[in-house]
Amino acid sequence: MDVMGPATAPQRPGSKSPSQTEALADPALNGETALPHETVQPAASPTGDPWLLTPGPLTTSPTVKEAMLHDLGSRDKDFIAINRRLRDRLLHIIHGQDSHVCVPLQGSGTFVVEAMLGCFVPKDGKVLILVNGAYGNRMAKICVYNGRSAVVVEWPEGQPVDPSILAERLAADPTITHVAAVHCETTAGILNPIEEIARVTADAGRRLLIDAMSIFGAIELDARRVPFDALVASSNKCLEGAPGIGFCLARQGALEETCGNAPALSLDLYDQWVCMEGNGQWRFTPPTHAILAFDQALTEYEAEGGVAGRSGRYQENLEILLSGMRDLGFDTLLPDDLQAPIIVTFHNPVDPAFVFEEFYDRLRRRGYVIYPGKLTVAESFRIGCIGRLGKTEMEGALAAIRDTLAEMGVKRCHKRRDI
Repeated sequence: MDVMGPATAPQRPGSKSPSQTEALADPALNGETALPHETVQPAASPTGDPWLLTPGPLTTSPTVKEAMLHDLGSRDKDFIAINRRLRDRLLHIIHGQDSHVCVPLQGSGTFVVEAMLGCFVPKDGKVLILVNGAYGNRMAKICVYNGRSAVVVEWPEGQPVDPSILAERLAADPTITHVAAVHCETTAGILNPIEEIARVTADAGRRLLIDAMSIFGAIELDARRVPFDALVASSNKCLEGAPGIGFCLARQGALEETCGNAPALSLDLYDQWVCMEGNGQWRFTPPTHAILAFDQALTEYEAEGGVAGRSGRYQENLEILLSGMRDLGFDTLLPDDLQAPIIVTFHNPVDPAFVFEEFYDRLRRRGYVIYPGKLTVAESFRIGCIGRLGKTEMEGALAAIRDTLAEMGVKRCHKRRDI
């Protein structure tokens, strides 16, 4: 699916085309001068930006960006109506409009993860955190900061959470009141079996808290079928909005029980919900421009077909990426059956000519931004499949990678065989 049109930036009026025999001064080089063989016209989005193949923030559509050109007062009736519409739309994604409520919160995704843990786990509660990457570990760190009792059960970064081990831990420790899990752990790009986790947690009479940050809107999660007390995500991942807004989708009865639990005023989800239900307003200054962008992003999400449409495009992006990188000789960390269509972890090549920093910089000059690895067990890098990207952009990125490897003299792209 081609979602963005041409992948090259228009030439600015009065500008000169880069010569193949002259050095090119490029602001993207941070003051460096490109060599003659590097003077390629970089790919660019319709607004002249590099394509972001990252886990977020992401490439957004021109119309999402344009939505932020307007100013609205935080008490304005039109803005209040947008807030109500946005909250309703998010609940419809999980089919939770009859059972759950939506509480938006200013800040990055970590803000709302911290709010969820601090509000839903009471001071006398105990949460079991399922960890197979950096974001599970971050939840454990949040609990330490907020004085919440937490225990961790951990799996290697390339393995999914095992619900049978969860069942054993819950049976062995009756003091555990809550379970916290990451739906898609982007440290490796792995998809955890959230429905099985939810079933085991519910069967044991415990309550589930879900960090769905990286996957919300791209994989179906039906609140009528998956029991949970709270789920958090953000505007700037698979919903393709601008950064600045987190949100919590919570079972209303569970949220009401959190009254008085919040470890901080600004992170009090119950108080935020009561205020929004009362007058439709945010308690403190809202990110008005990001909200306007998010509302537009949700319009585009619905026009694409919701979860099915967005998932279909990301899955196609993933298949193009995997096929192309494997043709070049790269090895993926995960087998295909564990790989989420969000971001892919590749092992660094065995070839000594490969230096990630140089690889990254050269791709950036060609108009593609990738991501460093986050594994603790192997050297790696990551390439994302999400954001306003389609077939044209993924194939363009692969062509840039092929040319960059040739420039660097990298010929053996497979991993070390002892990994």
